[in-house]
Amino acid sequence: GMQSHLQALLSLYKLFCPEKVTITLPGRMKTYFKNSAGPSKAAIPAVRQRNQGTSPLSQAVFLGTSQPQSRKRKWNARLVIPASSTNTNNLEEDRKKNIYLYSTNESFPVEQLRTFPQLLQNIHRLEFPSQMGSVLTNPLLLHYMNCVKEESIYLRLYYWMGQMLQEECTWCVVDNPCEEEFKSFLKTVYKAECFLQEGFSACEEFLYKTLPLWDGICCRSEILSLVSWIPASSSSDIKSYLYDPLAQLFFTSSIYFKCSILESLKELLQNWLNCNVIQVDLEFSS
Repeated sequence: GMQSHLQALLSLYKLFCPEKVTITLPGRMKTYFKNSAGPSKAAIPAVRQRNQGTSPLSQAVFLGTSQPQSRKRKWNARLVIPASSTNTNNLEEDRKKNIYLYSTNESFPVEQLRTFPQLLQNIHRLEFPSQMGSVLTNPLLLHYMNCVKEESIYLRLYYWMGQMLQEECTWCVVDNPCEEEFKSFLKTVYKAECFLQEGFSACEEFLYKTLPLWDGICCRSEILSLVSWIPASSSSDIKSYLYDPLAQLFFTSSIYFKCSILESLKELLQNWLNCNVIQVDLEFSS
């Protein structure tokens, strides 16, 4: 049967080779192979330290990132779309021949996708790049992602984005002072959410996990922007994971910060209403 640990292993296989795993797996996987009591025990001193004074070490232990992660896979402001893993050899030959039209049996390399008409003509022959992070900066691939709605695509992006948010969060990782780079990354994610008109589940989990440790200052506008795109499906968790951490900051902060939180929650409500209206329209049409 489909046991949880087998699902976790299969999800990793599906992340790297989606075509090898044909069964349907949950979009949001839990963390396996770890001591479940560890984070709970570490949370107690982390909260104490936060109330007495910010302690980066306690925050890092709470999030399981006390050791600085390798930054070899570091993103930059201009993410370059890599060659598709299944078309690398063909792509080099086609570049030499300057061929931009392919037969219907061959896939169309995303590196040569330049215009919206190209997207329409080759939408059934496209392959997503091997590095899903490059999708965030490409409007054409975001269009494609919005049309295809393939589970493996969102799963790959979920794993990649979750890892990047955890590794690059400036108030959760020790000795990681690159606040401007992290701000730029959060802005890129937010722009992609606005384009798709939906929030990423990896961002939702990141916010729920880090808001209790957030000081309300670092990356303030970017964090509150991501709050406005939390999916409506998580409304049952909204009080304990969102309202309570924000309330602690709300009652001890300036008027400007209070207004910023209210503005973010207003946008969150508007996004929920828009999502609900679209869903009702679709049901009515069907």
